[in-house]
Amino acid sequence: MNTTSFTRRTLAIAAAACLSAVLLPQAHAQATLDIKITAPAGAGGGWDGASRALQQVMTATGAAKSVQVVNVPGAGGTVGLAQFVNGAKGDGNQLLTMGITMVGAILTNKSPVTLDAVTPIARLTGDALVIVVPANSPLKTVKDLAAALKADTSKVVWAGGSAGGADHILAGLLAKAAGGDATKLNYVPFSGGGEALAEMLGGRVTAGVSGYNEFESMIKAGKLRALALSSGARMAGVDVPTIKEQGLDVELMNWRGIVAGPGISAAQKAALSAAVEKAVKSPEWAAVRKQRGWDDAYLNADAFAANLKKEQVSVKDVLTTIGLVK
Repeated sequence: MNTTSFTRRTLAIAAAACLSAVLLPQAHAQATLDIKITAPAGAGGGWDGASRALQQVMTATGAAKSVQVVNVPGAGGTVGLAQFVNGAKGDGNQLLTMGITMVGAILTNKSPVTLDAVTPIARLTGDALVIVVPANSPLKTVKDLAAALKADTSKVVWAGGSAGGADHILAGLLAKAAGGDATKLNYVPFSGGGEALAEMLGGRVTAGVSGYNEFESMIKAGKLRALALSSGARMAGVDVPTIKEQGLDVELMNWRGIVAGPGISAAQKAALSAAVEKAVKSPEWAAVRKQRGWDDAYLNADAFAANLKKEQVSVKDVLTTIGLVK
C-alpha cells in the first residue's frame, strides 16, 4: 500500500469514527429511553387512545426501550397538566399528551398552570369532528341547524365533551357563522361520548359533537343522522358533507400533540423529539392512523411550538366570543 492510499484509508477510518461518536449517543438514547406518558383524561377517551397508540408504536419500532401510560383525568386535562409540570421538571423520560381541548380548558378553568410551562415535542394527529342529530330530528342539514341557531341560539341544546374543548369551540363557531347570538350558546359538556349519546337518543338535546369514530356505529345503525364534518375535505369512505360544502365558513381540526416537562436540556429534547419522530414516521403508525381515522398532522418541535402559540390566540378569540372567557 502506498503512502497516499494509507493516508486516505486512515482519514476515512477517523472520519467514520467521528461520525459514530456523534450518532451513537442519540441512537443509544432512543433505544434506552424508559418513557412515561401522562394521558390527562380517563381510559377510553381520545387522549388515552393517542397515548396508548404511541406507546405501542414507540415500543414496536424500537424508538424507546419501554413506555408506560398513566391516566390523570380532570378539568379538560388541566389536572393532569399541573401534576405533570410539577413531576416532570428536568426529566427527559416523561411526556404528556394534549390537544386543542386543553388549550381551551386552561382558559375556561382559569388554570394557574399553562402551556408556557411545558416543552413542545410534536403535533401528532388531527381528526374531523362530526355534528349529529337524532334520527327523528326535523333538522336534515347544517343549514336547518343554522336557521334554528339564528332564530334562537339558546333553544338549540348541544351535547359534547368538556367545556372549552374542541366540541364546544365548533358549536360556538357554527352559532357565530349562522348569525346567532354566540353568547347564548346552550352547551352541555359530558365526560364521554356515551353520556352525550344517551342524551341525544333520549331527545333531551338538539345536536351532538364528537370525533366521527365515536358516533360512527350509531350513524351506520341509523340511530343518529350526521349533518356535517368539521374538516376542510370529506373523509375517505364517509358519505358526510363538510360544513363548508353547505355554505358556512367553518373548519376545525381536533389536533393532538405531545409535550415534555419544563427545564429539560437541549440533549433531552433532541432525544425525545427523535424518538417520537421515529415512531410517527413508521409504517406501524400509519396503520394505526388509518384504523382510527386520524389525519397525519405531524409537526416537529419547533414548528409545533410556533403553531401552539397561534392556536392559543385563536381559541381565546372564539371562547371570548361565546362568553366563556372574559
